[in-house]
Amino acid sequence: MKVGDRVKVNQSVIVYHHPEHRNQGFDLKGEEGEIFQIIHELDGKPISANFPVLVKFGKKFRAHFREDEVEVVS
Repeated sequence: MKVGDRVKVNQSVIVYHHPEHRNQGFDLKGEEGEIFQIIHELDGKPISANFPVLVKFGKKFRAHFREDEVEVVS
């Protein structure tokens, strides 16, 4: 996976910060988005982030995932 790839959420991931479902549980399984950033370092120092893949859905919504929670869509 790399920045710019289209991905699909392949596992049930419940979020509470979705703009259309604020403060309600929303399952992202099956949603498609674009990898916005993969986090491997902070301020030039290597880090081991728990959810390193940042995916952008539309214009306003972003969420962090583990690498096994998303799959590349061709």
